[in-house]
Amino acid sequence: MNRLTLIKVGGKVVENQDSLNALLDQFVRISGNKILVHGGGRTATDIAGKLGIETEMVDGRRITGESMLDVVTMVYGGLVNKKIVAGLQARGCNAIGLSGADLNLISAKKRPVKEIDYGFVGDIVDVNSRELRMLIEENVVPVVAPLTHDERGQLLNTNADTIAAELAAELADYFNVYLFYCFEKKGVLRDQNDDNSIIHELDTALYREYQQNGVINAGMIPKLDNGFRAKRIGVKEVLITNPENMANGRGTRLVL
Repeated sequence: MNRLTLIKVGGKVVENQDSLNALLDQFVRISGNKILVHGGGRTATDIAGKLGIETEMVDGRRITGESMLDVVTMVYGGLVNKKIVAGLQARGCNAIGLSGADLNLISAKKRPVKEIDYGFVGDIVDVNSRELRMLIEENVVPVVAPLTHDERGQLLNTNADTIAAELAAELADYFNVYLFYCFEKKGVLRDQNDDNSIIHELDTALYREYQQNGVINAGMIPKLDNGFRAKRIGVKEVLITNPENMANGRGTRLVL
C-alpha cells in the first residue's frame, strides 16, 4: 500500500503566522499522499472574548453553546481553514478546505448529557473516505476543519485530535498511514518547564502512570487517547512532535 501522511496541527502553531509558515514549508516537502487536519482553539477563544462570549473548557475539551458554535464555525471553517489553504496554494500545493459536512465526510451525533453538558459537540459516527480518496488520487491535499454534522442540518464542534485519529483509522485500510500530531512543543514532556524533557517513547502503562501523577494533563489527554486508539486500529505510526522535527521523526512515538 502507498504511504499517507496525516498531519494534525494545532496550538500556537496555527495562531502564529511565523510558526504556521514554518509548518506549511515543512508540510509541502513531505512526499506522496497527505492530509492536513487543523485546530484553532486559541483563535476561537480570542474572538469569542472580543464578542463577549465566555469560553468554558473541561479537560482540554470546549463546552460549545449556540453562540460558541457560531464562533468556532466562523474560525475553524473560515478564517483558519482558508488561511492554510491559501498558504499551501502559494507554495504550489493544490489544496481544498473541507469540514465534516462537505462531501458528507464526517457525520456525528450530539454528545449526550451525562455529568457534563458539552453543548453542540459531536461524537463521530461515520467517516466517508471515498471522496477523500478520490481527491488524494488527483493529488489534491484535503485540509480538514474540526467541524462535523448530524446529517439533519446541524453543525457540531468536534475535537481535531479525534478527527485526525478517525480519518487515519478509516484510511488505514487503503494506505500505510503515518499520523503526526504537530504542536509547539518537541513532544510530550516530563516537565512542562523543560522543553528538552521529551518522553521519546510512550506506551499505555506509562501514559496511565503519567496521567495519574499529573505529568500529562489537559489538552494532551485527548491527543494521546486518540493516538493510542489509532494505533490499535492499524495506523502504522503515531508521533507527537513540532514542525521542525516532522521530517526527522523526532518527538514522542506511541507504542502498544
